[in-house]
Amino acid sequence: MKNHLICIILLLTVFGCSSDKKERAGTGPDQVADSTLNGKIIKTADMRFRVKNVQTTKEKLADLIKTEGGTIAEFNIHSQIRENEKVKYTTDSLLELISYRVEGLVVARVPAEKLDNFTNQVVKMAVFIDDQSLKLDNQSLTYLSNQLKRQNKQEAITQLRKTDEKKTRGAEKSLEIRDADVDHQINNLEIDQKVKFSTVTLNFYQDNTVKKIIVGNDNLSDYRPDFFRRLWLSLQNGWSIFKEFILILADLWMLILIVIVGYLLFRRYRSKRLRV
Repeated sequence: MKNHLICIILLLTVFGCSSDKKERAGTGPDQVADSTLNGKIIKTADMRFRVKNVQTTKEKLADLIKTEGGTIAEFNIHSQIRENEKVKYTTDSLLELISYRVEGLVVARVPAEKLDNFTNQVVKMAVFIDDQSLKLDNQSLTYLSNQLKRQNKQEAITQLRKTDEKKTRGAEKSLEIRDADVDHQINNLEIDQKVKFSTVTLNFYQDNTVKKIIVGNDNLSDYRPDFFRRLWLSLQNGWSIFKEFILILADLWMLILIVIVGYLLFRRYRSKRLRV
């Protein structure tokens, strides 16, 4: 009886070891390569197009992205002034004419399997397509390289634990390998996210628009009184200047008297000299 039990235990041990070896062999580089190279393709799309109204298009795009299960990564609306002019409207106001162009930018993350349907829906919003492109970037080899390097590093960490676990140098080396292992893992996670969600960059604009705005007149010369009022004010100002001149002469009466007396004496002296 004991011999039978010993045989059964030996058989179970042998089968267990062989199955463990098969599992390890099944997760080797060849199987990882076969499963990975099926496709780690990153899709990115770019579009530039003209629309009737940028703000309305932005709202429609937001609804469409939400419906498709995507998210908006970046959004911007910018108005570029092409020409600006002010003309007289009334005495105290001006009519400002502004010619400008509105441009919009939306960067979205859309599920890769819905990318074609999404871009087709965007095309229907456009009046005119300036440019449309799709880029496929196969990251399968990079992904496979990261996986294989991770396996090698995990095996190296296991060996270090067995041999140099109590040594400081071995611990530092193990930490460096672990950090590198984390970097490869994060890199693969980023690739997975980019494969799952495609990045779509949408640039759109509308035709030049003219905006009319009534603003205050900042030209001070337009606030001057009319001609007749200014003429009357000038006459009043002239009369005031004349009165001031009279007052100045009154202040200088002594000087004026000396000038008159001197002139009379000079004239008398000259007449006597002519008689001689």
